Amino acid sequence: MKNNSIRTFLIVIIGIVLLNTISAFLFFRLDLTSEKRYSISDNTKKMLSGLNNKTHIKIYLDGDLNPGFLRLKKSTAELLDEFKVYASTDFSYEFINPSEANSAEARNKNYITMERRGMRAFTIYEKDDEGKAIQKVVFPWAEITYGKDTAFVNLLKNNPRLSGTENLNHSIENLEFELTDAIRIKAIKTTRKIAFLEGHNELPPEMVYDASVSLSKYFQVDRGALNNNPSILKEYQAIIIAKPETAFSEQEKFIIDQYIMNGGKVLWLLDGVRLAMDSLSTVGISPVIPLNINLDDQLFKYGVRIAPVLLQDMQCTQVPINVARPDEEAKFEPMPWYYSPLLLASPNHTISRNITEVKADFASALDLTVSQNSKVKKTILLVTSNATHVEMTPSRIDLNNMYDIDSKTYFNAGYIPIAAALEGVFPSVFTNRLVPEGIISNGEIKKESKPTRMIVVADGDIIRNDLQGDGENLQLLPMGFDRYAQREYGNRSFILNSILYLTDDEGWLQLRSREFKIRTLNKKVVVSEKKKWQLINVALPLILLLLFALIYTTMRRKVYTH
Repeated sequence: MKNNSIRTFLIVIIGIVLLNTISAFLFFRLDLTSEKRYSISDNTKKMLSGLNNKTHIKIYLDGDLNPGFLRLKKSTAELLDEFKVYASTDFSYEFINPSEANSAEARNKNYITMERRGMRAFTIYEKDDEGKAIQKVVFPWAEITYGKDTAFVNLLKNNPRLSGTENLNHSIENLEFELTDAIRIKAIKTTRKIAFLEGHNELPPEMVYDASVSLSKYFQVDRGALNNNPSILKEYQAIIIAKPETAFSEQEKFIIDQYIMNGGKVLWLLDGVRLAMDSLSTVGISPVIPLNINLDDQLFKYGVRIAPVLLQDMQCTQVPINVARPDEEAKFEPMPWYYSPLLLASPNHTISRNITEVKADFASALDLTVSQNSKVKKTILLVTSNATHVEMTPSRIDLNNMYDIDSKTYFNAGYIPIAAALEGVFPSVFTNRLVPEGIISNGEIKKESKPTRMIVVADGDIIRNDLQGDGENLQLLPMGFDRYAQREYGNRSFILNSILYLTDDEGWLQLRSREFKIRTLNKKVVVSEKKKWQLINVALPLILLLLFALIYTTMRRKVYTH
């Protein structure tokens, strides 16, 4: 028996040594969850394994947090633990409590410092066990230091249309994309280019400044007009056509078409109608006529059409209107501005998923054409609400009679498409046509594109940022900012996601498609049965332990009394 025990002991020791030796050369991790919530993508693993500088992340999400933010904190820690496993260089993180201070004055000083650094605070309101309202300040931000560079990442998605639980769940779903996106920006070595086209009264640089700054984190952003050389766009990952007002020539259409045939990406932001804004602002009346910029045949060939209609929607922004009589003192009240609809974002596409409403101005409708032989997949991204009015053109806007309508019968349409993503193989609009005169070309016209993408939006103002003040007081407002409600809508997220989607050859944006199911507790049952389950969790283990001790003692007595 002694020899057998020694032999067994030696076998166990040798087995442990062999297992540790083998595990030093083999590496694997198992994720048994149905949603693979503890797995990171192959792109993320590859990116982390190629890091060349030390990476340190500070997460300002510690202290007295509610269960929702504790869940966000735990998910962040779990994800960063995975990052550490695959990182090729020193990768570390720490949680910091921004509210930790020796005094209220010092705490407020910390808050001000963080706000000045670009980390905006979120105020949450809760109730304690006695029903008393509690106000807490939370900074759900991550500060990423890669080498000598620093980036700030907002970990909290805050869509007003969703509940707090849904927003926190979406935040957890997007953690990998948001963190890897910030690291990639700092670690990227190659320069990619995009361009705004000019020459047709497109939005000037100051009107797309917000978009240019946001995109400059990822790309070199250029501007310029087309000449007669089709290769002029060859070096650009994507081009943006933002609210043109004059017609494109056949030469320009040919250059854009052949750019697409060679795999180029285009974000079309086009108006379907033209109106006189000066007349509208002075006398409150403006004619509305179809806008022809000579792109209808080209877009139709690709699979879409900008309908020359003007949309009004009950889900819209508000503007102050003077409701006083002519002989009375001015009295302004907020009234719905039906010509500025708040568009609903589709939850079924990576571009529009989890973003809040997108603000539009004088939008037209987007028609998706049907073709049996089409090799293009079309996905609607933005739509109006279920209470929309479609105004045919030519017509006119009369602000004096704007509210003299029966809203129940007037807004009789709904969910009109405004934006769509197109992906696949596109036919050339110049198939069986001659090369336009003046084009520098070898005479070869590509009749079918490489697999590529484009996005078409039936409103050029979605990318526009407003200006406020003049001279030294001139202020550039963000895209989609409502100056009267002091609220920013989802325009920036939509434009940024659109360009990232168009240029995303490696599939990074697919990380935004991750979906974790919300498995919430029944709050009514939690409150009503709270005491019972507290008692079970505290008393039951003690009772079981006492029962085991009694049984064990009784059995020992029986054994030793005999």
